[in-house]
Amino acid sequence: MRTLKLTALMVLASLSLGACAGQMGSALSPDPGKDDQKAPTQTSFARFPDLPMPVKAEMDMSKTLVFGTNDEWIGRLVISSSHGPNDMFDFYKQEMTGFGWQEITSVRSDTSVMTYTRGQRVATIQITSATLRGSKITITVSPKGAEEFPAPAIEGTAPPPAQ
Repeated sequence: MRTLKLTALMVLASLSLGACAGQMGSALSPDPGKDDQKAPTQTSFARFPDLPMPVKAEMDMSKTLVFGTNDEWIGRLVISSSHGPNDMFDFYKQEMTGFGWQEITSVRSDTSVMTYTRGQRVATIQITSATLRGSKITITVSPKGAEEFPAPAIEGTAPPPAQ
């Protein structure tokens, strides 16, 4: 009886997480009509059609925070890949332009950082080695030119004037 309850609880938890995660996509390329020899890409969710995703990548839902959908979302995606950091750097360097992103800058190092722009959004990709093997990819997308929050007021001083 205890095993049955535990199994039911695990199934319920899996369904709940699945509902939060969204719908898995199938293999895509930036131009579906184009027959090229590149490795296929995969969207982690149907709501992120503007980013290339490595095949068999897994989203870390506990560290992912996203607001919005389609080409209007902002937030942070955290992805684990079985491919090494150098392969992931090359993958994003090659694939981002096919999804309409323009490269601003990139630095390959122990923690590689790549910055792209598309329309009124900016994407920053950080790639590091995973603990055992593969890599961890953090993609942060924000509005271009987003204003910073004003500095917190220090006790005994007046707040900064509104602009």
